[in-house]
Formats: sequence, structure tokens, C-alpha cells
Amino acid sequence: MQRIANLLVVRDGQVLLLRKPRRNWYVAPGGKMESGESIYEAGIREFTEETGAKPIGTHLKGIYTMMIYENGQVVDEWMLYTFIARDLEGQLFEETREGLLEWHPVESLAFLPMAEGDRSNLLFAVNQPGMQYGTFHYTADFELIKESLQTSVEEENPQNG
Repeated sequence: MQRIANLLVVRDGQVLLLRKPRRNWYVAPGGKMESGESIYEAGIREFTEETGAKPIGTHLKGIYTMMIYENGQVVDEWMLYTFIARDLEGQLFEETREGLLEWHPVESLAFLPMAEGDRSNLLFAVNQPGMQYGTFHYTADFELIKESLQTSVEEENPQNG
């Protein structure tokens, strides 16, 4: 099963997004994990490769299963690990082979063109505490069929005993 890690930087009320040329959709920078790599290492590496900058204050916000259906049958499935960071250091690329890097107000995540599952997980990442888990079911053309989402928040002062 393919494993993907993406990373969203939120700074000064804005998010750094990558506009992909194929559909003109926005995504958080990221990509495929390499063999033997942790999800954290993959998120940092992919972000740095696609942006030229290093994220600061990185932590995991979501773990998702992505299912693609054609004629009622599963034709592809992968795992997505979504990270968020509070800042970055270094000089950002303006454009990469993956697309254009652009800063957008956090509120624009609600309406920019993107896969609806990405919208759900990125909105959670920037607006909610804790972790989100879920499964997104898509057609081969990335129309969302359904989503199933769960969240968890760690207790601040758990009691032992």
C-alpha cells in the first residue's frame, strides 16, 4: 500500500499551498514515503524537496485511508499522513516541477479548488485540537463518494490509577 505524507505550514493566519497544474487544485506539499523512512521523516523531506524550506514545529494532525473506486470496485488505496507546522526557515521556491507555491489566508481552505477529503483534513489541521483519523472514498475522477472521520484529543492531566 502506498504511503503519502503531506505538511501544511500555518504562519500569520496564512497557509502555504501548492497549486498542481494538472487540475489547478491546491494541496499541502508532500509525497511518497521512501522505504525505511518514518512518516515524520517523510513529511519533512517531502516538504523541503517541494518548497526549498524547512518546517518548524512540525507535528502529526491526521491519518487517513484513501480509497478509489471504479464501477463499484476498489482500484487504488493509500494511506495519507497529514502534518502541520507553525513556521518555516529558508528561502521558498517560487515554482517547482510539482506546481506553484502560494500563501493563502487560512479561511480560503473552505473554498479553494481541491479534493474534498483534503479540504476536510486541512480544515481540521488548522482549526481543531487533537488528531483526526478517517477514510475517504472517491471515484476515479476524485469526486468524493463518502467520508468517515473520527477525532481524539489527549487529556491534559490524565489521572493514573
